[in-house]
Amino acid sequence: MTKKSLLLLAVLFLLATPIFAADGSGSAISQPVAAVLGMAFASGLCGLAQGKAVAGAAEAMARNPGAAAGIRFALILGLALIESLALYTLVITFTTK
Repeated sequence: MTKKSLLLLAVLFLLATPIFAADGSGSAISQPVAAVLGMAFASGLCGLAQGKAVAGAAEAMARNPGAAAGIRFALILGLALIESLALYTLVITFTTK
């Protein structure tokens, strides 16, 4: 993209920001519903990401068995970080009023 189009996008973004400002008059049900939808999306995408990570690690270990220990460590670390997204979303879901 050219500098001109990036500048235009930045100006439009800054001008559109007040449109999304909350005035506090939302319904009482909208926040828990949004939290539950966020948890559903986070859980679904975490499941997809974990499946892709395990498939990639299994393929990498099959191609290079000598590097299995390093791949396994990276896999476990990655799975823990992926799962933390779902856990953080769960905490946010339970803390909404």
